[in-house]
Order: sequence, then C-alpha cells, then structure tokens
Amino acid sequence: QVTLAESGGGSVQAGGSLTLSCAASGTIYSSNVMGWFRQAPGKPRELVASIASNGVTTYEDFAKGRSSISRDNAKNTVSLQMNNLKPEDTAVYYCNLDELRPYGRDVEYWGQGTQVTVSS
Repeated sequence: QVTLAESGGGSVQAGGSLTLSCAASGTIYSSNVMGWFRQAPGKPRELVASIASNGVTTYEDFAKGRSSISRDNAKNTVSLQMNNLKPEDTAVYYCNLDELRPYGRDVEYWGQGTQVTVSS
C-alpha cells in the first residue's frame, strides 16, 4: 500500500506565500502523476497543479503565474509553491498520486488534507 504525508499548510496573509510538500511512501509504480487538489467548504474538489514522473506539468488557470510544482522522482516527493495568495485560496489542500499502470489499471491515492487559510 501507499501513503501520502502532507506538510506546509498554515495561515498566511493575502499576498504571502506557502510551500506545500507531499511524500509518498510504500511501493510506488514508476510511471505516475503527483499533484495537489483543493476543496473549499461547499465547493467541489478541484485540481491546482500536477507533475508527472516524466516532468510534464499541468496548472489550472487560477494557479498559473503564481504557483510552481516540482518533484523528486527518487524520493517520490512533490512540492507546490504558491505565491501571491488570496483569500479565495483558502481551502483544504490534498496531495494526490495517480499510478499509471498498464491497460488502464490505474490506482489513485489521496493524502489526508492540509488546511491553507489566507486572511485579508
């Protein structure tokens, strides 16, 4: 089994920055995508950014230009740096690992979530 350990959440004033980190442990399929989602109260969960094991990144529009995602394939860790944070960024942020197994047999894992609160 695989577990995801998240860190780096907290409270910050608008305009500030945070870096979220996630470490995957266990036996992890080498071809995978790691990323961060977020969910605010009463809102659906949404992607923030992701990065595949081959380095390809994806950013949602609201995150473009003020966030940067990176990973260490050897350690199976992923970090998301978010700058110029806004009150609407307040949410629980979840680390995600999607194992890209052959023949569509993908397996997905989620972290427990870490709170990010941005004050005005």
